[in-house]
Amino acid sequence: MNTAQDAIDLDFIRGHFPGLAADWVFFDNAGGSQIVQGAVDKISEFLIHRNVQTGGSYAVSKAAAEGLMTGREAAKTLVNAARPEEIVFGPSTTQLVRTLASAMRGQLQPGDEIIVSHADHESNIGPWDALREFGIVIKNWPLDQASMSMRLEDLEPLMTPRTKLVCIHHVSNILGSINPVKEFANFVHERGARICVDGVAYAPHRAIDVQDWDVDYYIFSIYKCYGPHMAIMYGKYDLLGELDGQYHYFYGKDKIPGKLEPGNPNYELAFSTVGVVDYLIALGTHLGGEGSDRARLEAAYAGIARQEDVLTGRLISWLEARNDCRIIGRGMEKGRVPTIAFKFDDLNSETVAREMDKFGIAIRFGDFHSRRLVEDLKETGQSGCLRVSMVHYNSVAQVDALTEALASITSQMRMAS
Repeated sequence: MNTAQDAIDLDFIRGHFPGLAADWVFFDNAGGSQIVQGAVDKISEFLIHRNVQTGGSYAVSKAAAEGLMTGREAAKTLVNAARPEEIVFGPSTTQLVRTLASAMRGQLQPGDEIIVSHADHESNIGPWDALREFGIVIKNWPLDQASMSMRLEDLEPLMTPRTKLVCIHHVSNILGSINPVKEFANFVHERGARICVDGVAYAPHRAIDVQDWDVDYYIFSIYKCYGPHMAIMYGKYDLLGELDGQYHYFYGKDKIPGKLEPGNPNYELAFSTVGVVDYLIALGTHLGGEGSDRARLEAAYAGIARQEDVLTGRLISWLEARNDCRIIGRGMEKGRVPTIAFKFDDLNSETVAREMDKFGIAIRFGDFHSRRLVEDLKETGQSGCLRVSMVHYNSVAQVDALTEALASITSQMRMAS
């Protein structure tokens, strides 16, 4: 047997995640990761010491405002934004995309075009599709099913002088392959349009660099990136300034980013972003990273990638060695995250997942709110796909426990059929 070992210090890592003390093995991280202790501490700190409305003249209100700005500064470091005002907080990626679509509507005229991809999560399709009501033309950039990739040669014929925005995923939450968003952004900008990237399935796994990639908008959920149930939208400052406000009428266009946070953001959750970034910086330092906070954060993600590559290779090797299952998407490759969807021949995915519950291993089945992709791939039968989604706090031993359980479950199901 392959005796692969973990590539990272899991004792250091797992000690930062109180939820990992549970008996469960969490392989459903693309649905939501465990929260780091530092984020929990920041939530408690805010609620105990700063829990008032911002905007007041008194000291505690000023401390609340300082906490919110500190959260924006942390998110700025996390995505490498140019300034903290480029950070918009919201309850979820789905809601932030809806906010963006509503705020952008005034810039659009009937006949203008927006390109989406059915390979994306519904969060970055539905809000744009709803603009058809106002005469906006919505086009689909199709996944090339032969290569299971998004190709610019398929995007190019869709773009016209009326194309205003291209919406694309950085990583599919089913296929796991990383799209070259820097190349996509350059291509889109050369043709006079802007780009909105769904970064949800990428953010837990690799460092985000919005300035290097030159993306216009980048949106992801921090609850899938070691924080609480909240999301972050980055937008270039000048583009945020062009958007219509979504708050009270007296919040002018120049009130950035507050005009895009109706009712104000959740202060304590925004502040908890500090705890997420502090953890990543600490991990980078532990792995030998030096220099600025951003440099140490990048060192952390380099270590995360090494561990995740070991886990991905371990599981994919097992799946590919079997003659009764297939991976949805490509197999092991450079540039993929440990989100792996697959199906066993003639076995119901829901039944497999529910049997896995008995082993204390959490996986998921279905379409994962990427329904259009699953429908296009004709994979809706047998309760959709199984998905194992790992992060760096998972171990090789846990992968081996998973595959042993899968072998037992599938064997018993076949004997019973």
